[in-house]
Amino acid sequence: MLSDRTKAGFERAPHRSLMRATGMTDEDIERPFIAICNSFNEVIPGHVHLHEVAKLIKEEVRKAGGTPVEFNLPGVCDGIAMAHKGMKFSLPSRELIADSVETMLSAHAFDAMICIPNCDKIVPGMIMGALRCNVPTIFSSGGPMAAGRLADGTVLDLNSVFEAVARYKAGKISGGELREIECAACPGAGSCSGMFTANSMNCLTEVIGLSLPGNGSLLATSEERKEFWKETARRAVEMAKAEGPRPRDLVTQDAIDNAFAIDMAMGGSSNTVLHTLAIAHEAGVPYDMNRINEISRRTPNICKVAPSSRFHMEDVQRAGGISAIIHEISKVPGALHMECRTVSGKTLAELTDGCEILDPTVIHPLDQAYSPDGGLAVLFGNLAAEGSIVKKAGVHPDMMAHKGPAVIFESQEEACEGILAGKVKAGDVVVIRNEGPKGGPGMQEMLAPTSYIMGQGLGAKVALITDGRFSGATHGACIGHISPEAAEGGLIGLLRNGDIIEYSIPERRLEAHLSEEEIAERRKNWKPVHKEIDSSWLRRYQRLAGNASSGAVLK
Repeated sequence: MLSDRTKAGFERAPHRSLMRATGMTDEDIERPFIAICNSFNEVIPGHVHLHEVAKLIKEEVRKAGGTPVEFNLPGVCDGIAMAHKGMKFSLPSRELIADSVETMLSAHAFDAMICIPNCDKIVPGMIMGALRCNVPTIFSSGGPMAAGRLADGTVLDLNSVFEAVARYKAGKISGGELREIECAACPGAGSCSGMFTANSMNCLTEVIGLSLPGNGSLLATSEERKEFWKETARRAVEMAKAEGPRPRDLVTQDAIDNAFAIDMAMGGSSNTVLHTLAIAHEAGVPYDMNRINEISRRTPNICKVAPSSRFHMEDVQRAGGISAIIHEISKVPGALHMECRTVSGKTLAELTDGCEILDPTVIHPLDQAYSPDGGLAVLFGNLAAEGSIVKKAGVHPDMMAHKGPAVIFESQEEACEGILAGKVKAGDVVVIRNEGPKGGPGMQEMLAPTSYIMGQGLGAKVALITDGRFSGATHGACIGHISPEAAEGGLIGLLRNGDIIEYSIPERRLEAHLSEEEIAERRKNWKPVHKEIDSSWLRRYQRLAGNASSGAVLK
């Protein structure tokens, strides 16, 4: 066993002595050690119940013949960190989590690991750390939150509250109505109920082979979820005894292709691109943005979930879950590598055989696809020489192509003030720059400005481009991850108010109507925007972070 290096032989008597101090018995020490990597905290609603989840999982590990050893990791709630400087720490926390997993698995010795994440950066951070150490690992998230509901039956989620703020500011709803929405939108534990980043990443762990079916869609509060956690615990002990499969056996180029294909099919968050590229990097798998576009062009978008529709994760589960989406997309020749292995011990084909769509209004059959290509698209052009990302599934049909004058903001905060003050008009292209990994620093998510645009009724009339990124709850003509970013000297940093910006999502193109001569002239006088950074961690992150086209991994 891998754990023998810390507990076997007379030389390890001191080590065993310390283990006994934690309460371990002879029997505990002899069994496989199963790391329980838990992201429980009382800040994030998706994580607030994970201490109880860990108790259940640990009990089942013991029943299966293993010794569970729990450790905890930090986590940031993006919804609470949103729209203030706390959001700058969100993406960097992914690197802290990856480093923490690597530290714990390297400093100690475990025979397998169960990861219990639930939100945004926590999922990819744990995957990245697991790939570095390559100990048999299985993921078991806390599960999605149920959708909220008003007394009249109106279905809500977190995004509903952000948009309600803009409607209140515009005088469209009262303070009492805003409070009613605030109190009803998030009814309890779980990751926010739409196909936002957390749920998108939890779904993709199923596809990439690191979790059992249901990880992304079984509600946090359901009885089925409890059985899922128990099954995960039993499987982890089996993997420990068999010494595999290991993360690097599963996270191959074909598996990453599968993840992007299902991401396209289900209309996942644009942040999945950032995180999956980082995962590919840790797996040692070469991957670029052009390959993502190739997958998008051949993969139909057959599912739209909030914020792109009225449906939520509970509806996806009712309709057959991610397994039904995989099964349907597998009918497209060449769309998926169904022979890929998973932590279950079965291939993707074996795991999803017979998983038919149970509600075609939620998951459409291929002949009723929303579009013949995927829900995400990578745009290139002089404004995005290394690529940019748009959640095509959330864009109004009238905004699939657009040309308009730039209205420039140097930060998210400035953009929020300007949008709420009425500085943005129909036809404009809002430009938010200096919000990339280096420029932010930290590439904070920007749900507030996009929600304010929606709340003012401009969602089908205004585009937004940025070197920053958006929440998975964002919808509309919002193009993010522009690379190179302004802080690197990218063209987005040279734009001026009134410059004409044009994009075409079908053509995968994003351009500024500027001549090469004009660009060269502006570049002569360009200087990066200097921001005072009062955090030593963010200063280090700024020096080391790559841009979004490489997954914003640290160099």
